[in-house]
Amino acid sequence: MSSFPDNLLNVKRHLNLNLKKITSELKPWPTYIQERLQIWDKLYADYEAELQAKTPEPIKVTLPDGKVVEGESWRTTPYQVAQDGLAGSKDGRSVVENVCGVNNKRKTTISELGFLKRFNGNVSKRDSVGYLFCFTFRCGPLIDLCRGPHVRHTGKVKALQVVKNSATYWEGKSDAESLQRIYGISFPDNKQLKEWQKFQEEAAKRDHRKIGKEQELFFFHELSPGSCFFQPKGAHIYNELIAFIKDEYRKRGFQEVVSPNVYNSKLWETSGHWQHYADNMFSFEVEKQTFALKPMNCPGHCLIFDHRPRSWRELPLRLADFGVLHRNEISGALTGLTRVRRFQQDDAHIFCTQEQITAEINGALDFLKHVYGVLGFTFQLKLSTRPENFLGEIEMWDNAEKQLAESLDAFGQPWSLNPGDGAFYGPKIDITITDALRRPHQCATIQLDFQLPIRFNLQYDSVSGEKKRPVIIHRAILGSVERMIAILTESFGGKWPFWLSPRQSIVVPVGPMFEEYAQKVCHEITSAGFICDMDVDQGDTMKKKIRNAQLEQYNFIFVVGEREKTSNTVNVRTRDDNAVRGEFSIADVINKFKILKEKHIPDSDEIFPKSNTEGGE
Repeated sequence: MSSFPDNLLNVKRHLNLNLKKITSELKPWPTYIQERLQIWDKLYADYEAELQAKTPEPIKVTLPDGKVVEGESWRTTPYQVAQDGLAGSKDGRSVVENVCGVNNKRKTTISELGFLKRFNGNVSKRDSVGYLFCFTFRCGPLIDLCRGPHVRHTGKVKALQVVKNSATYWEGKSDAESLQRIYGISFPDNKQLKEWQKFQEEAAKRDHRKIGKEQELFFFHELSPGSCFFQPKGAHIYNELIAFIKDEYRKRGFQEVVSPNVYNSKLWETSGHWQHYADNMFSFEVEKQTFALKPMNCPGHCLIFDHRPRSWRELPLRLADFGVLHRNEISGALTGLTRVRRFQQDDAHIFCTQEQITAEINGALDFLKHVYGVLGFTFQLKLSTRPENFLGEIEMWDNAEKQLAESLDAFGQPWSLNPGDGAFYGPKIDITITDALRRPHQCATIQLDFQLPIRFNLQYDSVSGEKKRPVIIHRAILGSVERMIAILTESFGGKWPFWLSPRQSIVVPVGPMFEEYAQKVCHEITSAGFICDMDVDQGDTMKKKIRNAQLEQYNFIFVVGEREKTSNTVNVRTRDDNAVRGEFSIADVINKFKILKEKHIPDSDEIFPKSNTEGGE
């Protein structure tokens, strides 16, 4: 069931095509459609005859949940497996009939020759020929390439909306023909469409590109496509995220390094990236040699490990790097901060022994849990195991997968198995976070690598004195800092928690005579290492100033007047409501700010409880 010719089990043969309505609406059919359908009918008949001539043999079909279903080669179809699987449940049979019931389309595989006959007039499809067999679908007069899956018939589509259209290039090549891509979405009922539309409206309000512009966080310029300009307030968020991770690095035994941005192509040839990733790298000639900007840090870290002899006493060696990375994404794929050409990662590589894998994975999972807990994300875990094209010894893979599974079990959070989806160079743990809008994102990486140590001939002196090869663990939690800022912007809706906020506080004097005291308050808070601005606009009322500060997402608004000046205090309000939090001394405010930042507390109510006290106006 793994190769294309043998994968004909996927062919849905038990289909019933009713063209009566279609033929009545389009009659007579154009000549090219008639010719296409005649070719289809012949090829489909040949294909059916070929299947019937095959001798069925018992097979076992493994489902994603690990369940094994008995079947016959050349006979059993996915639809039949679904029917059998659902029919045992209370409402199973009706589910199958309601969702997958009447078929009015047919799927088949055709040979390369048949493909050329059918799509000879279509250059893009003709250029796609590269397999012995390909999958095509027919729905009425429409015949097209598609592996599926699909709804069983178009009658199941009760609600439809075209979302957008965009230009793209054939096969992503900028020198190829320009094409139009149309995006749409469908639902089995109108209620679900309306729910989706409401969700999209909320997502649009939270779009990081919109908030980034409104809050003056960042922008892009056509003179450097895909490379973000972070303005001062955006740079504050960027730097605070990095500082947060660096602080955890110090606690968890990581050592930060700084590595070059530009390497000779020989490095990438050694790592294997030049053979498989060169098109995604920015390369250039210098003194008749080829160099490239680094798209990842791991090969450079291998050079750091290898620049002198290493001992088992140094392991695990945890190297962290916030170096700038560049990837040559095509211009049509660039999307705000989520898909860029220039970015940084909280990238780290752990060089360890086989025996240390479990402990290091345990540490990585604990690190991940802490960071995502602070950021307010829930997450799901999957263990991706050995693929068919794996490199290395099976025993080494089995041992590594066993250690990863043990670490996940000990972690205590549910996880699932993702068989065969590991990288060719090692198994991995896939982490998917869920934001405030319940959207999934994959940012973190925990990946074992057996191949880079071999490619770079990395060795260390073991306890016995013999040379041994380390294992590399690729590890990131934020992933791309740019992408994480996009996710956080939308998840928070622009309401940044105090420790990340570029607008932590603002002082609002009740009149010009109190501006000097307001400046004193602002200076003391700023000197303590926090952000504090001042509103001295004489054109707005006090209520208007407070409202403006709330809309601009200042975490705290300090109103000062005669009473506050006399007592050396401020009257505290927050952005989220109009409740007065009461009067606090400047020293008390600074101490509370320190707690909010150091403990990454998201809710100000814990530090500044609501009060009925009025003042300052």
